[in-house]
Amino acid sequence: MRSAFVPADTIARAGKINLFDLDRSGLADFLVSLGEKPWRASQLMQWCHQRGVVDFEAMSDLGKALRARLAEAGEFALPEVAMAQASRDGTVKWLLRLADGNAIETVFIPEEGRGTLCISSQVGCSLNCSFCSTARQGYNRNLTTAEIIAQVFVARRDLTERGRGERPITNVVLMGMGEPLLNFDNVVRAISLMLDDHAYGLSKRRVTLSTSGIVPALDQLREVMPVSLAVSLHATNDALRDELVPINRKYPLAELLAACRRYVDRQPRRRVTFEYVMLAGINDSIAEARALIRLLRDVPSKINLIPFNPFPGTDYRTSSQAVIDRFRDVLMEAGIMTVTRRTRGDDIDAACGQLAGRVMDRTRRSERMRGAGEHA
Repeated sequence: MRSAFVPADTIARAGKINLFDLDRSGLADFLVSLGEKPWRASQLMQWCHQRGVVDFEAMSDLGKALRARLAEAGEFALPEVAMAQASRDGTVKWLLRLADGNAIETVFIPEEGRGTLCISSQVGCSLNCSFCSTARQGYNRNLTTAEIIAQVFVARRDLTERGRGERPITNVVLMGMGEPLLNFDNVVRAISLMLDDHAYGLSKRRVTLSTSGIVPALDQLREVMPVSLAVSLHATNDALRDELVPINRKYPLAELLAACRRYVDRQPRRRVTFEYVMLAGINDSIAEARALIRLLRDVPSKINLIPFNPFPGTDYRTSSQAVIDRFRDVLMEAGIMTVTRRTRGDDIDAACGQLAGRVMDRTRRSERMRGAGEHA
């Protein structure tokens, strides 16, 4: 996929182009517009994304005249780190303040032999999943490419300064605030930077996009950027999923699962990860486990069982560990790879479904939620 030279949301302070918004082809076009050779895009990417240098004057292998032109026409503009918190389990969460006053959250989860960064794609979330704290904050806008990739830049810089090694991030998951496939172009452009050997050099298997099931965009992603796929499933029938994941009313289970089969049909040994939040008395029975087996019988699958993380105002409860274990065992006996996601960072509200940030909600959803709580 070739980027447009200047995306509509690229213009930064004082009319300068935020070069974080541009992938390799976009940077090449930008440099050509300055009368430079397109191959210098690789140099710029290495200075910024690999070495963490955003001051043009420090880019020693660029000529003085080019550095001056770059400084006049462009900049590497980053969000402000408003807060950084470290959990007792090693998880780190950043609150990043954007230029318009909104704020987003990004989380790093360390594990043996790997470090996973969970990043956001929207300010809030335009969907309204009933079990998710992020959804209750409402929605303001899509993130720009710059705001998405800056989360990787800022996290790696901070983790390196904390002594986590030179390459602390081995995996990136788009599982933070927002629905990535509703911000398709900016997300794909940011992913292309994550995969580029002159930027972050991750493999497609180490970048995972999580979606609630935007079927047309899922088919499009398959064509242009087939990274690892995670699908927020959470129910085995349309009636319950309509309640838990309202986008199901537009793209019901049959359409979603057909799209999942298409997504992996050209990729031998690839599986779709299905995320399934465990809600006590709602979707955690043995009958539901068996229904899940039938539902996924012809989809190469891995299932992540996610203990529900409570938040103020919710009526849902977390399934007991015994119930989760029994549910998992039924799936594994049927030959479906199943893991229970370990809750990480819950002491700093960094666990799955807890990210909130600070959203200037233009949907008035958060206002309605508060009103409902006051009159309950």
